Amino acid sequence: MAKARRQSNSNNYVTLGFRVLILVIIALLLANSARKKLEKVVTEEQFPTAAEQYTQLKEQKGSIRALAAMLTGKGESADDTDDSRLSKRLNGAPEIASVKLRAEVKSAEEAEKSVTELIDVEGRYFRGKLLRITDPSRVFIGVSGKLGGEEPGKKIEDIVKKYGAVAGVNASGFDDPNGLGNGGTPLGLVISQGEWQFGYDWMTYEVIGFDKKNKLHCSYMTGRQARELGLRDAASFGPILISDGSKVNNANRQDGHNPRTVIGQTDDGTVLLLVIEGRQISSLGATCDEAAEIMLKYGAVNAGNMDGGASAVMICNGEQITLSSSLNGSRAVPDAWLIAPEQ
Repeated sequence: MAKARRQSNSNNYVTLGFRVLILVIIALLLANSARKKLEKVVTEEQFPTAAEQYTQLKEQKGSIRALAAMLTGKGESADDTDDSRLSKRLNGAPEIASVKLRAEVKSAEEAEKSVTELIDVEGRYFRGKLLRITDPSRVFIGVSGKLGGEEPGKKIEDIVKKYGAVAGVNASGFDDPNGLGNGGTPLGLVISQGEWQFGYDWMTYEVIGFDKKNKLHCSYMTGRQARELGLRDAASFGPILISDGSKVNNANRQDGHNPRTVIGQTDDGTVLLLVIEGRQISSLGATCDEAAEIMLKYGAVNAGNMDGGASAVMICNGEQITLSSSLNGSRAVPDAWLIAPEQ
């Protein structure tokens, strides 16, 4: 009797194992079929934007990850970026790029504080929004909370509300292993309203920030140099797009068309905040070169690329006015460029 039961149990296990194997095979066949159909859709001539997006992502990630990125809207994570350009230790401190403006930056009292202009921008494969703020003293870095991983990051709209700002865009990149980071650990130094928030004196970063005279600096520098320069608000990412009125050559970067956030400053101190939508059928995104051209068109003499991908979002007057590339909406981030209300 016991032997018969053991034989029956053994047969049941074999049957169960066989069924599981069949289900796995069916799942793999269905997944492969779905991949081929999706690949056909995104390479059809009637969807040229999607086709180009898929081609670029396939070269960077492979076909499976490319399709996943298009479906989820997830951009490059910190694992996909070259950390050496975000922060690195050098034998000597780098030479800081000089900042030259034709006119002295206006004080808050002299600036036309009523002028905060929102402009629609578009190119062959992208669309976006550009904010012009004539009073640079109103632009500052807001942080999500205590940085370094102890606290999660916050969405841009929540950081805007926290500081009572009238507008905001994302700033620093952040540690994001496998797309599962909590947004609380920035990649690089962060200075907010004169207070050091994150970073090390001895490390070199690609820094984008304002000094106490409201001039925007876009340059490699150590944390110590940032302190000595007297930066009041700063974040880290890159690459630098415009330096001293000239476009920086980033031809060696395989950046592709992606959602982007850029900050720049014109000769008279006006600040430009640009967000390009991307990874959508209607807006593929912009390359670094295309983003630089937009900033030059609107008079930028210095400009730097901030974090992009699903983090690239603009909030204005309490509303998100650009589309996130993620189906889940904007991501939690460590900090944001904010615009303070008029005084």
